[in-house]
Amino acid sequence: MSELLIKNAQTVVTMDDQRRELADCDIRIASGVITQIGTGLHSTGEVVQAQGCVITPGLVNTHHHLYQSLTRAVPAGQDALLFGWLQSLYPIWARMTPDHFHVSAQVGLAELALSGCTLSSDHLYLYPNGARLEDTIHAAAELGLRFHPTRGAMSIGESAGGLPPDHLVEDEAAILADCIRVVDGFHDPAEGSMCRVGIAPCSPFSVSTDLMREAAVLARDKGVMLHTHLAENEEDIAYSLATFGCRPGQYAQDLGWVGPDVWHAHCVKLDASEIALFAQTRTGVAHCPCSNCRLGSGIAPVRAMRDAGVPLGLGVDGSASNDAGNLVAEARMALLLQRVAFGADAMSGREALEIATRGGADVLGRPDCGRLAVGKRADIAIWDVSGIEAAGSWDPAALLLAGPRTVRDLFVEGRQVVRDGHVQTIDLGAQIARQNSMARALAQ
Repeated sequence: MSELLIKNAQTVVTMDDQRRELADCDIRIASGVITQIGTGLHSTGEVVQAQGCVITPGLVNTHHHLYQSLTRAVPAGQDALLFGWLQSLYPIWARMTPDHFHVSAQVGLAELALSGCTLSSDHLYLYPNGARLEDTIHAAAELGLRFHPTRGAMSIGESAGGLPPDHLVEDEAAILADCIRVVDGFHDPAEGSMCRVGIAPCSPFSVSTDLMREAAVLARDKGVMLHTHLAENEEDIAYSLATFGCRPGQYAQDLGWVGPDVWHAHCVKLDASEIALFAQTRTGVAHCPCSNCRLGSGIAPVRAMRDAGVPLGLGVDGSASNDAGNLVAEARMALLLQRVAFGADAMSGREALEIATRGGADVLGRPDCGRLAVGKRADIAIWDVSGIEAAGSWDPAALLLAGPRTVRDLFVEGRQVVRDGHVQTIDLGAQIARQNSMARALAQ
């Protein structure tokens, strides 16, 4: 790959080990890797001018359900809590096809890219009408985003005391077999990998304890990560106590679902003992503040988790429970919620940005991403702070306090995915039109 030089950035917020912020700075890239950061650099390759811009590492999204971008603002369940919301949407999702999953993944990932995201996970836990995990994997590869899809699953339907309808659940032996298939077929453990695959039974209320336990054994045999939903709201806690006789953290520990190869979504209702358990075991958390607000789940104890040392990243969650997929807006919401709950000094803009970059990369086991330093992957977001959103800002690096909310340019593995605010790798307008047509058909 030819060399690339990003030149004359107003500020580079590195999120490196020293958390340096560098003024009037250049970044040289070669073969997808940052090779030099400094002032007055020169290159014989392409030069991208970044005057009036702040550069950050690409943001990292640690929890999403990309298919849900087809069901934003659905009237049914729009004002329901988590369980009622799910029950209103399951019948709609059951009608989706492989094309729905591919298009929604591409549109959802493009939305993330425009908000500065270079690495996204996805939790796909239902597979109606022949859908497969690779429907999303191919969508991400075409767009050019770094991807961490997880093979989710539901196996306990309504007739067996679970939440999902019986026609959306799968046989557990078939689930495990398909986990093996997608890991063997698509997981790349190498540094700089563009696709790593995780194993992700949906939730304690939609799979059996046997599947949770066997999934953990399989993931460790394959050397891949584990992901699920945990302690999302009071309904979730009540279900755990009634069904398993313990809180979600204890349930996770008993089944082998703690450790640095595990990350849980939400964790809004973790108590002090569970926070201590996650800190001690280095179990990660994907914090999804906008979705938690939308579903009335509560404010996650992010300040307590950070202070205890729990690995923490951000997730936009599904677009049916957030209705947006803007990761920089998610970081701002995380900041605001901690302040409204615990005071104006509870979280700074820089700490929230750290959670959105190196924090999320570390949760996903990607220390090669999420920071700008020599030898790290060239996943870079360029934010134009010369426009109206930042006009009058005294601290251009405080992006979350002022703006903008979309990137000017985005590079993933040194390849340009967004240029001047426009996605370069796919015909986004055509995909949006397809998605809108699909959504109308689903609504009918």
